[in-house]
Amino acid sequence: MRSEEAALVGLLLGCAWRVAGAVDLTVNVTDNSGRPLQDTVVYAEPLGQPAPADTGVPRVTIDQVNKRFVPAVTVIRTGTEVSFPNSDNFRHSIYSFSPAKAFTTKLYSGRQAPPVVFDKPGLVVLGCNIHDTMTAWIVVVDTPFFTKSRADGVAVIKDLGPGDYKLSAWYPAPAFKPVVSQIHIEGESLTRRVQIDVAASSLKPAGQ
Repeated sequence: MRSEEAALVGLLLGCAWRVAGAVDLTVNVTDNSGRPLQDTVVYAEPLGQPAPADTGVPRVTIDQVNKRFVPAVTVIRTGTEVSFPNSDNFRHSIYSFSPAKAFTTKLYSGRQAPPVVFDKPGLVVLGCNIHDTMTAWIVVVDTPFFTKSRADGVAVIKDLGPGDYKLSAWYPAPAFKPVVSQIHIEGESLTRRVQIDVAASSLKPAGQ
């Protein structure tokens, strides 16, 4: 099958998945004190059925502003190409030693660094060889059903087809150990609550 035909088949399958009884899942995320928790990565993996095919190469941008990665937390699907522009007026050198993606960029400014493709699932922790306080987290998942929680702690995963899913929620911490549960989708939108212990978190929750 030619690449154009494969892309069309993937697109049609994706559309069929979304149309046939697709619903939204709302997840309310709180910390161990019951306060809304922003920037929690939430994703759902189909159980017993394949995830919809990706029809192209997704592209994401993580900027560097005032010696900070923006955003600090990112969730992407495997195969995503990430660009790292430098909006500071001095140079950065990004690195990661994570098993899911190890790489290092040369010192650069502007948009001189080539994009990086993240082709394995898992947690990738970013740092800067020049500025030790710079840290960011990328969660790479093998599913198109993912999102992050907003400032109000709400995360919405759209277009889940009928069936069973493994639901995972993770907030930056030294270890990648998501809070996991199982959900069943059957024609109606769902709301779930997840509480995460942030005592050992690597990222100070907003407002704390």
